[in-house]
Amino acid sequence: MDAVWLAFLPLLLTLALALFLRRTLLALGAGIVAGALLLSDFHPEATLDYLGRIALQQVYRNDQWQLWHLNVLVAMVLLGMMTQLFARGGAVVAFGDWLYRRIHTRRQARLGVVLLGWLVFIDGIFSCLAVGHVCQPLAERYRIRREQLAYFVDSNASPLCSLLPFSSWGPYLIALLAGISFLPVTPLTAFMDMAQMNFYAIATLAISLFVAWSGVGFGAALPEVDLRQHDDPGTPWLLLLPMLTLLIASVLLTLWSGVEHSQQPGIMAWLAAADIGAAMRNAALLAVAVAIMLLARQGRPVRALALDLLHGVKTMGLAIGILLCTWMIGAVIRDLKVASMLAGWADLYLSPHVLVGGMFLLCAMMAFATGSSWGTFAIMIPIAAEVAAQVDPALLLPTLSAVLAGSVFGDHCSPISDTSVLSATASGCEPRTHVLTQIPFALIAATATLVGFQLLNLGLGYIWCLLLVFAVAAGLLWLTQFHDRRQPEQA
Repeated sequence: MDAVWLAFLPLLLTLALALFLRRTLLALGAGIVAGALLLSDFHPEATLDYLGRIALQQVYRNDQWQLWHLNVLVAMVLLGMMTQLFARGGAVVAFGDWLYRRIHTRRQARLGVVLLGWLVFIDGIFSCLAVGHVCQPLAERYRIRREQLAYFVDSNASPLCSLLPFSSWGPYLIALLAGISFLPVTPLTAFMDMAQMNFYAIATLAISLFVAWSGVGFGAALPEVDLRQHDDPGTPWLLLLPMLTLLIASVLLTLWSGVEHSQQPGIMAWLAAADIGAAMRNAALLAVAVAIMLLARQGRPVRALALDLLHGVKTMGLAIGILLCTWMIGAVIRDLKVASMLAGWADLYLSPHVLVGGMFLLCAMMAFATGSSWGTFAIMIPIAAEVAAQVDPALLLPTLSAVLAGSVFGDHCSPISDTSVLSATASGCEPRTHVLTQIPFALIAATATLVGFQLLNLGLGYIWCLLLVFAVAAGLLWLTQFHDRRQPEQA
């Protein structure tokens, strides 16, 4: 029994440090070292040898380079470069100036914020920063409350990224899924299936669109003022062309790769056989090249472009560190057989009738406490996969989708989440005010999601579950709108 509990020590240490210190990289590193000490019987030389071996295996194993891992890392670096080229090279400001001159009503302004968030899908943090700063003049002109602007910015950043394999989240999550040896489909197919069942992200996007259309939920509108428009009309193409290049090239290169490797015709067969890592790497490289050429043509110096690229590499350092530690702690947990023991206990004591909904709530609490959806992904995806495989293999992908949805929900409501803080500050709003005004809408989406997951867990078809999610969310929104109309108008 003592040996069993000792095997859980690295995992418990990782969870405790992640919850109390809120530093995912430190928590993962401590768990890796603790597990290595246990596996080497606390011999320093054996511990260092084990750590070096599992670190090397992430990039080179069995006399072969681990191209999947390498492609993911390169793609993440390239996306970081692209983000900084946009932010530092003036593409975001130019797009904002162009957009500013084409909006004429308050409703158009709100919808413009939402649609811009959908366009800037490349990364959650970049979306928060870019959309918030670009749309502050719109909020000022059309008197959109800053907390409402922050809600639109935050609600269309991480939830959207969690649905798209071609965002910076895609390679990260697909890499985590690739570490599950018993996954019944390819990692890309698993990601797409999970995205379809990510009811929280889907409901959040739909609710934000409804709020933008109706203006409900933030009190009476402030009176409009007419501000002088920018003299510079701006251009959208510095931002649009690289983004379109990334999207179109990702799709085409993925399909081309699938055609080359698949023995069967059809888009699904091509997607299943595609090398998504290489496709994402090449598409990101092409998009970065397009962004550099456009900015150079606009007169940005070569030295400034080089500094933009270097800054982009630096900004991805933490994410890459977390991903590498995630792969390593996955090896440690596998060698300690922790996940299989947890799965065995779950098989004995956890009812399969509440598996999906329970995993959603568990991951939501963890992401809320740590302020990190990516950290929750790293820790919970391997464990949830083992538990689902033991309890009910048919619920594997729904359970993993619940991890995805719960992590985004918890991160969405957390006052210490980077996206919560950045959405507020970029929108000119206090983080605490943003969180308090966003939580009611997040709870509506989460309640509808929990209903959908529970019905999915009980065997109801996906389409019916999705329709019921929308029905529950619509009903709760109607109550919110009804209540909001009875509030005294604010000055």
